[in-house]
Amino acid sequence: MKAVVLTGPGSIELAERPKPSAAPGEALLKVRRVGLCGSDLNSFRGRNPMISFPRVPGHEVAATIEEIHGEHPRLCVGMNVTLSPYTSCGKCASCRRERQNACEFNQTLGVQRDGALTEYIAVPLERIFPARRDELAPRSSELNLEELCLVEPLTVGAHAVARGRVAGGETVAVVGCGGVGLGAIAAAAFRGAVTVAVDVEDDKLAVARKAGAAHALHSAREPLSQALRDLTGGRGPDVIIEAVGMPETFRAAVEHVAYTGRVVYIGYAKEPVSYETRLFVQKELDVLGTRNAQPEDFLQVMAMLEEGHFPVHEVISRTVRLEKAPEIFAAWSAEPARFTKIMIDLDEP
Repeated sequence: MKAVVLTGPGSIELAERPKPSAAPGEALLKVRRVGLCGSDLNSFRGRNPMISFPRVPGHEVAATIEEIHGEHPRLCVGMNVTLSPYTSCGKCASCRRERQNACEFNQTLGVQRDGALTEYIAVPLERIFPARRDELAPRSSELNLEELCLVEPLTVGAHAVARGRVAGGETVAVVGCGGVGLGAIAAAAFRGAVTVAVDVEDDKLAVARKAGAAHALHSAREPLSQALRDLTGGRGPDVIIEAVGMPETFRAAVEHVAYTGRVVYIGYAKEPVSYETRLFVQKELDVLGTRNAQPEDFLQVMAMLEEGHFPVHEVISRTVRLEKAPEIFAAWSAEPARFTKIMIDLDEP
């Protein structure tokens, strides 16, 4: 079978790999769509410290079940599905607290182990989510392939919203309107929060509006602190979710959030960040990290997509065939601002 393989930093090729077999408790999936995210670009550039080469990338998946080796009450051959790309050991401190998303020994598809940018993959049954959550729901509620492929990246933002304990009526500012930030915006709005999108690109802010943002702030054109105070009666947002990963946005989240507010960091800065620590204490802040997603985040995102609360087509900037994947990686690396979400189509032409 064909597979896209990262052979080293900046080096990628289309190769032949053996077709996998499903072990007991697994399903063999025919991959239909794979979405690319920033971590895939970092892997291609050699800037992902967790990857080793050679590696098949890809962890945002829409697929069709070809074989099932085991029993599962909601899965059957021919069903379209998406999946959770993470593993969990069941023994570390995170797993013992039932927070398997932060497993100390997690291995994500396409990073620590070969991913889905290939024609077939074998996946544990418990990691699979069918396109239709409710068998009694009308057929029209079944997610299509593009929606299924967007589930996993949106769950990362949705989990950040869950970590921030976002409630209806609260004001939530999301700094950064890339794919993960859009997931946080949509999830916060889906919970009934007043959501403020913050970015420096007008196109991203326009999409954020369609994803549920009640307000859009261009932080390069207006002072962020004053704009957030104006929107919140001088208090500042109840929650700020940082989805950029820069020292200045890390600091801004702590500076601009309300007293006794919550700050949630999705990304991580590529260099040390210095803080005015007085703000942590004086404001009595909850400062939280967030990583990956839990099964309930997948279900919430799928419910959100079923109800049409996300601008699917506006987010997808390019869809290419599998054989064009090496070219699109090179183009993406050369001009990253040109692309939002790239999808690889593995269906037969």
